[in-house]
Amino acid sequence: METVNEIKIILPSHSVNEGTARAAVSSFVIQSDPTVEELSDIRTAVSEAVTNAIVHGYRGTQGKIELTIKLLANREIYIKIKDCGCGIPDVEQAMEPLFTTAPEEERSGLGFSVMESFMDKLMVKSRVGKGTTVTMRKRLGDHGN
Repeated sequence: METVNEIKIILPSHSVNEGTARAAVSSFVIQSDPTVEELSDIRTAVSEAVTNAIVHGYRGTQGKIELTIKLLANREIYIKIKDCGCGIPDVEQAMEPLFTTAPEEERSGLGFSVMESFMDKLMVKSRVGKGTTVTMRKRLGDHGN
């Protein structure tokens, strides 16, 4: 699929950078003229993925989160969020609704379910001790374009 435009951002895993990632994605994706709902869906999915990297991937330690956003030729948005944190031992289990590795925290264990519900495709790859990569895609509607 032909890439029309792309950016890559590397952020420290500070909790305030969840908002930074959301704002960066919004600013970049807006050139594709998404609907308010499409933009909201993308922002929410990115927010969940970055929060997972900060809270679960780095578990109180510091690291980097790499965010890649591509605008593809068919009005499809490609987003990759990669961390080099602790990794996920069982991705399939982690993607189950309500599963959490931090039951003592105020977390619902719905991050992957939320991402899946707002995006067209979600893929999660992880290696223990190496980190996790979340790849998401969403095709924007034509709405008169």
